[in-house]
Amino acid sequence: MTGFETGAARPPQPPAAETVAVVVVTFNRASLLRGMLAGLAALEHRPDAVIVVDNASTDETPDVLAAVDDLPLQVIRPAENLGGAGGFHLGVEAARDQGFDRVWLMDDDVVPAPDCLGVLMANDEDCLTAVREDTSGALVEKAAVRFDLRNPLRIKPKTAMVETTYGTRAAMPERVEVENVAFEGFMCRRRVIEAIGLPDPSFFIFYDDVDYALRARRAGFRIWAVRDAVLVRQLDFDQQHDLAGWKGYYMYRNLFAVHRRYGENAAVRAKPWLIAAAVVALAPVRGGRAEVRNVRRALRDARRMG
Repeated sequence: MTGFETGAARPPQPPAAETVAVVVVTFNRASLLRGMLAGLAALEHRPDAVIVVDNASTDETPDVLAAVDDLPLQVIRPAENLGGAGGFHLGVEAARDQGFDRVWLMDDDVVPAPDCLGVLMANDEDCLTAVREDTSGALVEKAAVRFDLRNPLRIKPKTAMVETTYGTRAAMPERVEVENVAFEGFMCRRRVIEAIGLPDPSFFIFYDDVDYALRARRAGFRIWAVRDAVLVRQLDFDQQHDLAGWKGYYMYRNLFAVHRRYGENAAVRAKPWLIAAAVVALAPVRGGRAEVRNVRRALRDARRMG
């Protein structure tokens, strides 16, 4: 299996009456949110609802949302910051409970091309994702073409990405089958939510989207990255280098939880212990006492996530 579809024929059209809700999670990034909402307002295919989960922002985010008058906006504002995972849990729950046929998940740092939603809605598939590029137009889609939870010797389970496999959008086939996604342009039908449940809020940030994709695939759903559904990412990918900071704790903990939940053999499920041991052993060279604290805490807490 190559992981992608090579046929040139455009997929069949879904029923015209399908409704779609956009779910956006934001926290203290009012300027990015403003641009993102402007992108939604410019969509050629009008969404039926835009559900914004404002994670108790303390900047100008409430003012930005109050000024919106060109979108079917709903705002959910929890009393505290629930992280991206908790925010998507609430937003997807609201969309499901209101009966929308499809739900399209977004972060506040992406802007869709005007035809992006229409391109996705034209694909008669249960799970889809838009394909990201940066502000220069370079392909930056990191969804995994291969996510290996079978080989215990692979430190990183993501062994091939859309961007590394194809290099450019033009080199992609119309649809590429992927094994995980980001909650930046992922779309699913309500039947998927009914089958696998809501995003897991316990992840807080990072890997909640990977967890959701793995659950969907294990339930028999395939996930397709749609080449012509363009999503422009406004920020660089730089969070993966913060392993000694507070985000590093969640990166390690949630990576370990994914291995424990979905590892296909005992050796893979035990891999978090090997990673933790390697971090501790290399600490004198890397100067990473803070990273060691993160990985030890993450190893302990991942067990509580099941």
